[in-house]
Amino acid sequence: MTVNFKEAFIQLYPSLGPALLTVLEITLFAFVLAFILGFLIALGRLSQNKILDRVLLVIVEFIRGTPLLVQCFYIYFVFPALFKMFGVKVNITAILAGVMGFGLNYACYMSEVIRSAILAIDNGQMEAGLALGFKKSQVMMKFIIPNAIRNSIPVFGNYIITMIKDTSILASISAAELLLVTKNYAAKTFQTIESYTILALLYLVISLPLSQIVRSLEKKLNRSKR
Repeated sequence: MTVNFKEAFIQLYPSLGPALLTVLEITLFAFVLAFILGFLIALGRLSQNKILDRVLLVIVEFIRGTPLLVQCFYIYFVFPALFKMFGVKVNITAILAGVMGFGLNYACYMSEVIRSAILAIDNGQMEAGLALGFKKSQVMMKFIIPNAIRNSIPVFGNYIITMIKDTSILASISAAELLLVTKNYAAKTFQTIESYTILALLYLVISLPLSQIVRSLEKKLNRSKR
């Protein structure tokens, strides 16, 4: 058996470009959705409403306690069937299911990051804001939350990197991302070694620079705190 990485790369490359765009598209929209939902969940859990806090806690624990792949399967296969039972036809594409699944899943993790970051802010900032005549809600929106989000940037960066790699599970619901394209090519050409090696290297090429950027941001944030 001969191994020809050059030939495999030349033949696989035209398909990897669109697949990479699909990965980035899913990651971008899912991250925005996760951040918005995570922010709202964090605020809800920090509110004085104990019932809301308990309900959100149950939702967070339920989603965090079930696999991301199962959640994507549920959205892609079960949601349309449920709507059909009520006479409503809903078409959920694999990409939309991925965005929704990743958005909901990561929102629960990001909500805890945001909530912890807000709680970690020194109480002196709230007291100083109130002493200057600001309302509690104004202090939260103008000072506490921006500082908490700023301190959470390195964690969010790591989540983006993880999201990019996790999109490979969407091959299971036929999303035209990197793994599915590579899998189809390997099945047609039997160039298994070349195909999956190229895929692994591509993920490294994407992830390593992003990891370096996240580390640089973390160092800058740490220096600015001193």
